[in-house]
Amino acid sequence: MPYEPYKALYIHIPFCVKRCGYCDFTTHAIAQDDVRIDEYVEHLVIDIRRSAKAGDLSEIQTVYIGGGTPSHIGLSRLSSLLYALSVSVDLTREGLEFTMEANPESLDERMVRDIWALGVNRLSLGVQSFDDEVLKVLGRAHDASKARDAIRVALERFENVSIDLMCGIPGQSSTSFEESLREAAELGVKHISVYPLTIEPHTRFDQLVLAGELDEPDEDTEAEHMELAERVLSEYGFTRYEVASYAKPGFESRHNTAYWTGVPYLGIGRSATTMTQNGERRMRVTDGEVVDDLDRRQMEAEDLMLGMRLSRGVSDERLSKACEFIPEALAAMEELAGEGFVDHVEGRWIPTRQGWLCGNDMYSRLLELAP
Repeated sequence: MPYEPYKALYIHIPFCVKRCGYCDFTTHAIAQDDVRIDEYVEHLVIDIRRSAKAGDLSEIQTVYIGGGTPSHIGLSRLSSLLYALSVSVDLTREGLEFTMEANPESLDERMVRDIWALGVNRLSLGVQSFDDEVLKVLGRAHDASKARDAIRVALERFENVSIDLMCGIPGQSSTSFEESLREAAELGVKHISVYPLTIEPHTRFDQLVLAGELDEPDEDTEAEHMELAERVLSEYGFTRYEVASYAKPGFESRHNTAYWTGVPYLGIGRSATTMTQNGERRMRVTDGEVVDDLDRRQMEAEDLMLGMRLSRGVSDERLSKACEFIPEALAAMEELAGEGFVDHVEGRWIPTRQGWLCGNDMYSRLLELAP
């Protein structure tokens, strides 16, 4: 059975001005003038052209340049990368979404103007908070003033601006978090992702927690903050369309939605993951190593799990299809509904507030349908 064409393209830039204490991504703090960045970008350009010649980019509908901090590598290198993309991918295709991540300390008016002219149409800014004390705890390289300036500059060219905010941070009050939510909405961004702080193994924060120098995030506080986010952002016309994602109507992230709906994607760059699939198997590969190899039952279980991350949930038709391969899927969903994690409304199984707050329990139970 032939493999489905890639619809989404992810390009990884693994460089930052500094490494945050909570970060466990494949990133390196490196000076902007380091020649290793030039070498890396040259390899990216070669891989993009190779993928284009192989026909892997012919049906791409979303492009996402993430990291790391893509804006950290500077405008000259970004221009080379974006030019290579422009001659390899049809960036003028109607509806194509092209996102680039940036951090406030490395974004300026000229960069905004030039990347917009080269085809980027969505900018995602790593803000995390508008509280300087919280930013210090996180070890961010920018302050709140710089974050505000970056958003204002971005909005001069981009209608579609997204920011990340974090909650549940030690020392972060509910008032501080609420003020950040309101400021983001009032500045005019169209998309906000809200992430609870997670202490990942082998990070600086993990070392501080083990040494008793940093409090572990409190689950009740994180739940309170996630509920606060939904209440506050709804006042400003944002809709929660995924467990951690809010958008004004029409500004939902199409690239991230591709990940949540089982769309094949191509990853280019160090530690970028590629997902291929046909009707029988789904495989994820990172740096040449297979990290996931799912059979049809496992694919169906994963699709149900991913579907329950979205506010629209899973349709009766989709669940019925899954039951062809996992007969017990309907009983599992009914059980989740009986426990208050899921509602069955107008032909769809949708996550409740409890389901989202206790998402890990719900997701693991769906994945366990096909271990």
